[in-house]
Amino acid sequence: MGGAAVSQEQPGLRERAEELYRRYEYANAVPLYIKLVDRKNPRLGDLERLADSYLRMNDYESAENWYARISQHEDHVPTHLISYGDVLKMNGKYAEAKKQLQAYVDRTGDIATVAIPLAGCDSALSWMASPTAHKLRNEAAVNTALSEFSVFPLGNMVYYTGEATDGSFRGHYGWTGNAFLRVYTADHSAAGTLGGPAFAGTGINGERYHVGPVAATADRGTLYVTRTHVGKEGGRTREGGRKYRTNALELYVYAQVNGEWVAEPFPYNNVREYSVGHAMLSREGDVLYFVSDMPGGHGGTDIWYCLLQADGSWGQPTNAGGTINSAGDEMFPNIGPDGTLYYSSDGFAGMGGLDVFEATGSKASWSKPTNMRYPVNSAGDDFAYLTTSEDGNGYRGFLSSNRSGGKGGDDIYSFSFDKPKIIILLRGTTSDKQTGGRIEAAVTLFDGKREIIAKKSSGTPGDFEFVLDRNQAYTVLGQKEGYHADSAKVSTRGITRSDTLEVALLLEPMFEVGKTFELENIYYDFDKHNIRPDAAAILDELVRTLRDNPTLKIELSSHTDSRGSDAYNMALSQRRAQSAVDYLVSRGISRDRMEAKGYGETKLVNRCANGVACSSAEHQANRRTEVTVLSY
Repeated sequence: MGGAAVSQEQPGLRERAEELYRRYEYANAVPLYIKLVDRKNPRLGDLERLADSYLRMNDYESAENWYARISQHEDHVPTHLISYGDVLKMNGKYAEAKKQLQAYVDRTGDIATVAIPLAGCDSALSWMASPTAHKLRNEAAVNTALSEFSVFPLGNMVYYTGEATDGSFRGHYGWTGNAFLRVYTADHSAAGTLGGPAFAGTGINGERYHVGPVAATADRGTLYVTRTHVGKEGGRTREGGRKYRTNALELYVYAQVNGEWVAEPFPYNNVREYSVGHAMLSREGDVLYFVSDMPGGHGGTDIWYCLLQADGSWGQPTNAGGTINSAGDEMFPNIGPDGTLYYSSDGFAGMGGLDVFEATGSKASWSKPTNMRYPVNSAGDDFAYLTTSEDGNGYRGFLSSNRSGGKGGDDIYSFSFDKPKIIILLRGTTSDKQTGGRIEAAVTLFDGKREIIAKKSSGTPGDFEFVLDRNQAYTVLGQKEGYHADSAKVSTRGITRSDTLEVALLLEPMFEVGKTFELENIYYDFDKHNIRPDAAAILDELVRTLRDNPTLKIELSSHTDSRGSDAYNMALSQRRAQSAVDYLVSRGISRDRMEAKGYGETKLVNRCANGVACSSAEHQANRRTEVTVLSY
């Protein structure tokens, strides 16, 4: 693409990209921004829009690639390091995130802004190395491309809150562009899963703005519903439809009168001064816990409570105390069957966003809150945790989260915590492919959907161990600076008794100028040069290597076998090499760090020259893609 053509195309292209971005059409804006940044000195603003588009699409791997580019831009500002650190946390890279947050401190001297995230990185590294036995399941029957959250169970059904998708509400929340929140019901199976979602009816949902979440008394006769105030008073807002922090919330008490729900305002609503919402009753029903930013708290939103009076009214609000409340936000309290308090907070060290904590006690007397660790918590917002059943084998419940890999914004997850009946271990080693010697590397275990299951270092002995589930497919990835990553697939399908699987990861040392290595299993369709999905997965490993080593420059070469004319093979190999480079550019690697080179059949690795009879396997050995280090 010539420089003159690029400069002529920029204004119209950027205007179209900006318009799509403003309309929240991030997937359509991305290809345009990629064209805009495919130049020697891309605009910082274009890189920012591209990174943010991927972030809003929940494509955190791609967002990381582009935030890495931003951090290397000569005009980047310190706050970009915080954004880069946040995305690294989304991808479970807490050690790398810590480096970016510390770089922010080094440049600004501002430790206060990132003190809690830095502490959370240290904790998360430990928690991801030893996950709890919680198994999460995305409740796809109720989740949509929008947001669903906050399950409240009632026998064989549940209430939950979601952004309306059925077109029955014309109002939309300007921040998200989505419909206002409404209350839904769903069937609740004995196995703890959800199905059969339905609109809860206009008796609860008849208000103009957000409605939900919901809590209920044990006899189901009274509902406590969070609503957004529809008047002009207290018109403060926060990011759309999820956290309900200070968006002029009110609590309403619904009672059945002649078969209809009749609502009365909670006596301590005061939309001109503060918000009230997220109600939850104690097991006995005599204490009402809720969330508010009313005066007298410890931070943003705190947990408060009222005591039930002899006449059936609620007494004056009392703060639940500085042990469970922090200088940040506390939200979504729930009381488990055994009386344990579960709630979410961003004011204590955690994995990122809102983390779920547990504490024991009541009213204003609580134990020190304990982080529920990974995988209950993630780098996203994790909240509305509730246990619903417990037996001798474990317990079950629900959780809401906007973690990566979900179906929409916030999703509802069911979880189980079961005592294992059989134990399947994965034991592995990380070694230098060239010398065979063991090396220390970061090892990540992914499930079949490439969601992180666990992550740890293989340590100086170069070995690691993970506990696996039955009937699952996994990918294990080894990474180390200065090396090209290696991965392997393992499966526990068909395993019916305790067993140990083994894997050896061989990492290729990269950064010797002139060194060449083959990208194995890069295949093209016959007479084609487009990147197939299986080849893209291999090239993504190269993307990570280049992203994590920003001074590395390479030649990416393609080779053919001797069949066909010399000139045709040379041209085909050049197109294939160029397609591979174009793919890497689309994934965030600057074009000036790569050279595409087609060698045709000029560098055969065996005897199979023109006219020599060879097997298919011998010809395949010559059809290869290679990387040569040009500088580092």
